[in-house]
Amino acid sequence: MNQSFDPEQFYKKACVFEGALILVAMALGWIADINPFADLHFSESAIAIGLIGTVPLYLMFLAMEQIQVNSLTKIRTLLLDTLGPGLHRYHWTDLLVLAGIAGLSEELLFRGVIQPWIESAWGVNAGLIGSNLIFGLAHALTPMYGLLAMTVGIYLGLSMDIAGDRNLLTPVIIHGFYDFLAFLALMRAYRARLNSAD
Repeated sequence: MNQSFDPEQFYKKACVFEGALILVAMALGWIADINPFADLHFSESAIAIGLIGTVPLYLMFLAMEQIQVNSLTKIRTLLLDTLGPGLHRYHWTDLLVLAGIAGLSEELLFRGVIQPWIESAWGVNAGLIGSNLIFGLAHALTPMYGLLAMTVGIYLGLSMDIAGDRNLLTPVIIHGFYDFLAFLALMRAYRARLNSAD
């Protein structure tokens, strides 16, 4: 494990980093003349679709936990070793806040600015693929993790338009709630590892 990683500072640094992405989205939006918040509006249907839309991603997460393939095992170990020491120290409400910040900030950046920016130059399909290629590269802890992140990003990008009117709230809910469930699973797994070591 990386000895420079300080689990005591994990939560604060993660919140600051994710929150800073909102500023990045605003700066890029200013450059591209795109308001990152333009397609973000409250809608009960967007919230419902977002909550329901989390289910397939979480089922995929649970299925991959059971698959014994080297590339997936490497991802599980990496996440447990890097995030586990920081996550297990916190209450579930703290993890919900972190997941909410991550869902909002990353969606504002990738689906609120980058996707429409590429769409305006090269069309809808290029916007969806291009923005999520960047999303995958930004999450590429391993090649497989980057590919999975790109796939999830495409799913999130498509979810924006599922109700007919583009609403960024849907992928924000899916992203944030999925991260929350994944954080809880990692926290439980790390605590179980600690208990088995005693």
